Amino acid sequence: MRIGIEAQRLLRPQKHGMDVVALELIRALQSIDQENSYFIFVRPDQDEACLNLRDNFTLVRVTAFNYIHWEQVALPLAIRRYKLDVLHCTANTGPLLGNVPLILTLHDTMFLTPPAAGSTATAYQRFGNQYRALLVRRLIARCQTILTVSSFSRQQIRSDLNQPQLAMEVLHNGVSPRFSTPLSLAQRCRAQTRYQLPARYFLFLGSADPRKNVKNVLRAFLLYGTIDETTRLVCSGQWPAALSTWFTAEECLQLSRRCQFVGYIRAEDLPAVYAAATVFLFPSLNEGFGLPILEAMACGTPVITSTLTAMPEVAGQAALLISPHRPAELAGAMQQLVQDTVLRQTLIQRGKQQINQFSWTASARQLQAIYQRYATDVKAITPTDYRLADSVIP
Repeated sequence: MRIGIEAQRLLRPQKHGMDVVALELIRALQSIDQENSYFIFVRPDQDEACLNLRDNFTLVRVTAFNYIHWEQVALPLAIRRYKLDVLHCTANTGPLLGNVPLILTLHDTMFLTPPAAGSTATAYQRFGNQYRALLVRRLIARCQTILTVSSFSRQQIRSDLNQPQLAMEVLHNGVSPRFSTPLSLAQRCRAQTRYQLPARYFLFLGSADPRKNVKNVLRAFLLYGTIDETTRLVCSGQWPAALSTWFTAEECLQLSRRCQFVGYIRAEDLPAVYAAATVFLFPSLNEGFGLPILEAMACGTPVITSTLTAMPEVAGQAALLISPHRPAELAGAMQQLVQDTVLRQTLIQRGKQQINQFSWTASARQLQAIYQRYATDVKAITPTDYRLADSVIP
C-alpha cells in the first residue's frame, strides 16, 4: 500500500503542537510497519535530523511560495507522481483538488473563533485563520475519514461546524518514552546551564496567545509569592509585551526578580526541564488535547491544569484541576502541592498510571488500520524504486 502523509512544517527547528504530533506518529509508524510504502511530504527547512527514516519511508521535499501555494498547488502536483492509495493531512487543512482518498486530522476549530482582546497574532497568523475558516467546510465534504485528538474536540468541532452528525474518529495523542526514560547527569546539567534553572521552580509552557493564560499565571504567582519567596517561576517564550499594562510598577519589579522567561525550550531538553520542576502549570483556557500534561506526568512532575475543554479528559484524576479564570485558585493549588507531600506523591503515582492510556504506538496501530481501509490492488513497487523522491520537487 502507498500512503502519503502531509507534514508541511515537520522540518522547522522550533516545533509546536501539531508538528510534534505528526513527528511522533511517523516515528511510531516506522516502528510497527515495515511493509507499506510511506511518502512524507514536507517543506524544506533546517531540522533534517528529526527523522531517521527506514527504507519504506521516503521524505518528499516540496517547495512553494507560501503556505497556501504549498498546500493547494505544489502538494497536489507532487502527489500525482506517487500514485498514492491514500493521503493523510495532519494539521487541520489539506488540498481541495485531487482524486486520492483523503484523511484529515482536524485537531480543533479554534481558528473559527475571532481573536481575543489583547491577541498578539500577526497579520499572517490572522490571514491563516481566515484561510482555514473558509476552507474547512469544503474540505471535510471531500474527506473519506476525519480524525480528531479528543472526545471534547469531536464534540466541539461538530458544534462549531453545526454538523452534529459529522462522522469523526478520535485518535488520541500519546507521550514519547523519552519523557519517562531516566535522565543522565549530563542531560540535567545541560538543561540547567542552558536555561539557568533555579533550584526550585514552577514551570509554565505558554506563549503570548491569550488562551495560554500567561496573565493569570503571573497574577497567581504574585499571590503565591506572599507566602514563599524562594520558589521561582520558569516560563517558556519571552516576557509579555503588555506586562506593564497588566501590573503595577512594584508588581513588575517583583516578577522581574523571581520569574525567568527562557525562550524556546529545545525538544532534547524538555524532559530535564520538566523533571527538575517542583510543579508544572498548565491552566490554559482552551486546548484540543494538552500534550504537555502527559509529558510532565511521564517525567514525574505533579500537574495543575484547567477544568476547561479537553484538559480534564487528558489529566483524569492525576492532576489538580482549577478554574483558569481565578488566579487565587491557582495560587492555592500551587501552595497545596508545595506543602502537602502526600498529595504530591499521590499525583505523581497517578500520573505514571495515567500516561499508560496514551501511547504513540497504540495510536499508530489505530492509524495503520484506518489507512488499510483504502488498500487497493495496485501492483506493489519496492521503496528503493522511489528513493529519487528524496529531493526537492518544485
